Amino acid sequence: MTAETARFLPRRGALALLATLVLAAPAFAEGPQSFAPLVKRVQPAVVSIRTTETVQGDDPLANLPPEFQQLFRQRFKAHKERQQAAGSGFVVDPTGYIVTNNHVVGNADEIKVAFSDGTELSAKVIGTDELTDVALIKVQAPAALPYVTWGDSRAVEVGDWVVCAGNPFGLGGSITAGIVSARGRDIGSGPFDDFLQIDAPINPGNSGGPVFNSDGKVVGVDTAIASPTGASVGIGFAIPSEIVSRIVTELREKGRVERGWLGATLQEVPDNDGHGNIGVGITAVEKNGPGQRSGLKPGDIVTGINGQPADSARTLIRAVAATPPGGTVRFGLRRQGRDMELNVVVGRRPNGQG
Repeated sequence: MTAETARFLPRRGALALLATLVLAAPAFAEGPQSFAPLVKRVQPAVVSIRTTETVQGDDPLANLPPEFQQLFRQRFKAHKERQQAAGSGFVVDPTGYIVTNNHVVGNADEIKVAFSDGTELSAKVIGTDELTDVALIKVQAPAALPYVTWGDSRAVEVGDWVVCAGNPFGLGGSITAGIVSARGRDIGSGPFDDFLQIDAPINPGNSGGPVFNSDGKVVGVDTAIASPTGASVGIGFAIPSEIVSRIVTELREKGRVERGWLGATLQEVPDNDGHGNIGVGITAVEKNGPGQRSGLKPGDIVTGINGQPADSARTLIRAVAATPPGGTVRFGLRRQGRDMELNVVVGRRPNGQG
């Protein structure tokens, strides 16, 4: 029966159809009767973060004529202001290691962490990663802290229930729930975008807060929302735990994240029917960069990476970035119509490189 014919059913038939739909609805609406047991278990490890940052304010002499600016310049120091912000985080180790977003603490001069029992402690930054927006901070706790553990974001499916905890609009200890709306979202924030989209309400101040699966394991970290108003409209984005946990381990061990780097400009090469790519074209290589030193040339088309298809520039960038500097990636290449393989020794990604 089509939608067109359904509209013209006799009244009795229409009511019968509606009754069928109403009776079937509860099967799709079933969910956890309560998240309370999960929340009681994990909430003590969720923290509110308050930061203070010194920012450069407007120059009080800027509107004066140049000769007066020069006259008074020595009498005025650079005008600076103190700016406060709030975010969220969660304890991942009882000795005081806390995960949050880089944009919450990356430029902070002072960091205060508030726990659910009212305790407030100062924190220091252990390390940050701007490209994934992950940060690791630490407090000196007088006793072992409650903490949460990582779940496997690779096992998360669209439609799964999730619970978010954090400090929206400064309201610490807030809990929201929803489902995973999509996976693998690219929102244009960087070369490693691979977000979980969730419809659980998250708002300013939730940044850095955990996303829990139904087992109370962290499967994501809240980092961004899409909204015309700046408040939640049910489209939020979380960094998958698969990415965050790996970054956190490296920040804890080294204080920074080291990524492989190719030193090449890339462009996807579509196939003849325009429905896909045959590979990733090398349009330029940096002089004396790792790609050039390994024999990569402009005009090469990378068709494979370590035996896997190179179907996009993003796939290639991620494979190279995941290789430790000094490590080797095996490229399948097409050069002037001839297929070949080339081992490329990757370099260290310079600071600020996307």
